Amino acid sequence: MTRIALSLDRAEAEKLEVYDEVFLWDGSAADSFKSKLKPSLASLGTVSGVNADFVRVALAVYAADHSVLRESHGSDWNQRTFELSVPVSDPTGWSLQKGSIATLLGYLSGDLWSIEFRPSPVFPAQPVILADTSVRTVLLSGGADSATGGLVSTSTMKSGDMHNLVSHSSSGATRSPQRLVSAALNAHFPGKTMSHHQVFLGRGEKRLDGTVLPNEPSSRSRSLLFLALGLAVAGQSGGPLWIPENGFASLNPPLGPERIGALSTRTTQPWFLWKVGQLLTEMGGHGLIENPFERMTKGEMFQRVQMILGADNASTYLSTTNSCSHTDQRFLGVPSGAHCGVCFGCVVRRSSFKAAGIVDQTRYLDGASSSKIRSYVDGKSVMTALSDFVEMGVSEPIIMAMPLPPGYSARSALELAQRGMDELEGYLG
Repeated sequence: MTRIALSLDRAEAEKLEVYDEVFLWDGSAADSFKSKLKPSLASLGTVSGVNADFVRVALAVYAADHSVLRESHGSDWNQRTFELSVPVSDPTGWSLQKGSIATLLGYLSGDLWSIEFRPSPVFPAQPVILADTSVRTVLLSGGADSATGGLVSTSTMKSGDMHNLVSHSSSGATRSPQRLVSAALNAHFPGKTMSHHQVFLGRGEKRLDGTVLPNEPSSRSRSLLFLALGLAVAGQSGGPLWIPENGFASLNPPLGPERIGALSTRTTQPWFLWKVGQLLTEMGGHGLIENPFERMTKGEMFQRVQMILGADNASTYLSTTNSCSHTDQRFLGVPSGAHCGVCFGCVVRRSSFKAAGIVDQTRYLDGASSSKIRSYVDGKSVMTALSDFVEMGVSEPIIMAMPLPPGYSARSALELAQRGMDELEGYLG
């Protein structure tokens, strides 16, 4: 078991010697995180206590997940044991939910979690200078799904409406497509009002004593922090938080018997989103979460983009996004943001362009002549697993084993999964 504490105060952090790792977030240049975002969250506006606490919980989970290496062999490679201590404004209220939180975190990452809460420092309340009247807040990762969400939200807003876009990054590679998508939305819909919060928040490389931290690359919990930041913004207007993700990927069927899912994260799984929203609402926070594409494949989403923008503009718009799981290959001498072409995200992207009949202008590395690049791509490829996955199909027992929220039938999930498989088969042949 690894004991980990998040602290918002340096004096306190120096006293937490019983923990294996202590992460300090006090907004100083010498804390444990790379960010200009302060723990008061003042730059995001007037955030409720519960939602501010949820950001701290998510940050602690992200730091822990990113700092404890997984086992590299065996069927239980993905399971670690964590004990977290997180400062919150209402330790008693959060403690009543710690069992539910541990269950959700276990589902998300495949690990064993326990969590304790202690009082946080009191931050000055931020005055409400101008009421937020946004009809919704949209998570904008820079990927094709979130870009589709931003497009649909912008195109359907009535005159005088506005929405918020919220982006999160922990490396420079993802910031460029986020800005490109935001700029494209402004260009396609001049006069539509939107506010773009682009938050850079990542774990630093060193401990407070200067020693180097381990770096676990899988980080299945990374999107939980994105979700928490989005809810912190959305809560100020009371409108829904859109988490745009194609429904097939959200179901996240396993590629094989030893995989918990095709993707490395389950953050958009419908049951998970429902439970998070329910938990926050019960605590008096903002938990209104919607995935507008919960019942659509990625190819069907691309068709929606084509209906709004036309074929040529849809090709350009979607091709500027980034769907690759491996976003920073500058050491290979290629531009940041180039796609490997062979990870799950890339293959679903390519199959979706084909299914929608849209020209794909994305630069993929799998056709490169360089032996160095080919070797890198081969090491990232899931093509064999995906081919086996398509041949095996998604069976009814697999769907029946998935937790689903009220109103989402196993039959609907199975039909969606089959349409997603058909798109993959159309590309893989």
